[in-house]
Amino acid sequence: MAPIPIMINGLPGNVARLLSVRALADPRFAVLPFSLTGPEIQERQVDIDGLAVTLVRPDDRDKQMPAIIENHGRPIAIDFTHPSAVNANCAFYCAHGIPFVMGTTGGDRAALQAAVEASSVAAVIAPNMAKQIVGFQAMLAYAADAFPGLFAGYRLRVRESHQQGKADTSGTAKAVVQAFQRLGVDFQTDQIEMVRDPAVQRKEWGIPEEYISGHGWHTYTLDSADGTVRFEFTHNVNGRDVYVQGTLDAVAYLARKVAAGARGKVFSMIDVLKEI
Repeated sequence: MAPIPIMINGLPGNVARLLSVRALADPRFAVLPFSLTGPEIQERQVDIDGLAVTLVRPDDRDKQMPAIIENHGRPIAIDFTHPSAVNANCAFYCAHGIPFVMGTTGGDRAALQAAVEASSVAAVIAPNMAKQIVGFQAMLAYAADAFPGLFAGYRLRVRESHQQGKADTSGTAKAVVQAFQRLGVDFQTDQIEMVRDPAVQRKEWGIPEEYISGHGWHTYTLDSADGTVRFEFTHNVNGRDVYVQGTLDAVAYLARKVAAGARGKVFSMIDVLKEI
């Protein structure tokens, strides 16, 4: 089978860089030497393990994309850019017929889904690409379906810590809160406690120094109304490898679906997990 052409957007960002390194070493993929980047990026090119990748700014991308497709084939885009760019990037992919895997959180998620469904492309859109964490979310969703109201009357506290550069509240934390809401807990996503201060992360959380710049630690604490019962769920991720592995599996999954004729369809990481 020919390698899947992919365009990894978000360089020179850390996640996009790590994805590029891993994808270059994976025979399933052919990495295009182009990456959509933000208007604030001054660099014109970055080197990824010997591959010179041209950074395409927003003002140039509509002009450059037809030639990229003509010369390199129609890629699957991987988006790890910025929350403020989510919907504009989606509109760009849809306009140019580019299937995509959206790992960036934030933006108007309902509009994101509607845009894909009204287009000729298919996409995998998920707030978290880590397969094991997605599986945990699926277990909570099953519990919410099977036992609605199970935690009615319980108090919930949600704390999430990520690297200082993460601008928005964790999409994973929001998804887990939605499951707890269906389980009867009175809690809103704007009550999630975001931690982005490295000093707090070191002193209070005990996050290893080498992962201060790249981590995702979450704790969900449920207390009964009378304080006699406590449930606590924690998932701590150091580094970004788990997200990279899941993202590349999502790309391979999406390529199969596109080859089978999927159009105007949004897939989730749950869909991906079912075929691994």
